Amino acid sequence: MMEDIIIIGGGAAGMAAAAGAATAIKASGRTGSVTVLEKMPRPGRKVMITGKGRCNFTNMKDWESFSTHVHPKSNLLKPAFFSMPPVKTVEWLGSTGLEPVLERGDRVFPASHRSADVVDALVTAVKNAGAKILTGCEAEDISVRKPAGEEQFFEIRCKGGQTFTCRRLIIATGGLSYPSTGSSGDGYRWAEETGHKISRRFPSLTAIVPRNYKSIPSGKDTRNAAESIHGHIGRSVPMSETGTLLNGNSLENISLTLWIDGNPVQEEFGDLDFTDGGIEGPVGFKVSRRCVNAIINGAKAAVSIDMKPAVRQEALEARVSKLWNEISEDRRSKGKQYKDKFRVLSGKLLPASLIPGFMKCNPGTDHKNIARALKAWKFDIAGFVGYERCVVTAGGVSAESVIAKTLESRLCSGLYFAGEVLDLDGDTGGYNLQIAFSTGNLAGSSAARSLL
Repeated sequence: MMEDIIIIGGGAAGMAAAAGAATAIKASGRTGSVTVLEKMPRPGRKVMITGKGRCNFTNMKDWESFSTHVHPKSNLLKPAFFSMPPVKTVEWLGSTGLEPVLERGDRVFPASHRSADVVDALVTAVKNAGAKILTGCEAEDISVRKPAGEEQFFEIRCKGGQTFTCRRLIIATGGLSYPSTGSSGDGYRWAEETGHKISRRFPSLTAIVPRNYKSIPSGKDTRNAAESIHGHIGRSVPMSETGTLLNGNSLENISLTLWIDGNPVQEEFGDLDFTDGGIEGPVGFKVSRRCVNAIINGAKAAVSIDMKPAVRQEALEARVSKLWNEISEDRRSKGKQYKDKFRVLSGKLLPASLIPGFMKCNPGTDHKNIARALKAWKFDIAGFVGYERCVVTAGGVSAESVIAKTLESRLCSGLYFAGEVLDLDGDTGGYNLQIAFSTGNLAGSSAARSLL
């Protein structure tokens, strides 16, 4: 049977596209079929792991502010954003019973703090709109059929031999990030096969790996066949002594500066995590896109941490000097060795769990120069964790290949793109899921209207 609209990919963008298409058809008073083909046993696998299972599903900033967190800079997202801005996303998912809660930074989470509730809301929204989701349907090949004297249609052959045909096709297959959730980059291949330009892809919102953080034998290439990209260092590479000492520490209210070829290019304030991958957390992720892009283009990258960004260097030095004098004059310090006194000082300036790693990274630190080390803790960056654990893929189907007002291909009528497969990615903070919802909704509703 010929379907009206098929969406390949049952992630955030795919389900938004299905709901958008079915809703538009229903609003017209006509009937039509909308089907999602999802390769995994359940839809929304990547949404399930978003935000460490809490799922920051949108950000309430207006377009002027929101757009500053979207890359690359283009007008590709603008029509989609206004077709479904964050307030409509909240209303749409709220109509299924999902209760939102607003947190700092304009971020919106489910009140339950359970990503499974967001997935359930998406599935419910798709079904309520009149679309259906077929799981376990892995599309392998797509063909464009143009019978003489008849309307063009698409043929999708799935693994196992099942074949589907449709009048309109939406590719919402995601990127390359977290392949364990079903993201394998098939959408890029199909786009290229139909002549679309694909902007260079690379991991974004990922851990950046300091030099000497991992135990990498000299000359060893840590890349694997699936991620043959310069600078990739897998999480499976064992940590060095430095990495082991730092792993598990979280820093709050610090400043992180990214340096490219010796020049400061980006500064972020907030929280940072040292993990088995390297430097992560909100500020780590914020600088990772630019850092990774620099590394794969052959530039040298480094980051510096200011542990006390609210205190000027001179004021911190004065504070350290005062603390040192108090420790030295304390009668309990009489007869103690220097290292014992310095340990007390360090404990007043740093979390106890961080001290061993900090000292390992800053050899020669004493009471005279610890203030400088606290204000400029520098790491040369050796590489980054690749697609196996990055949050989003940068790059994709280029803006010049699609019509921004509809997200229809400029090269193949009836073909649409939505979500991470497009050359659109956002910062951490709910931006990427909103991009998925906005582009999915626009692609779906546009495909439906083209049939009416």
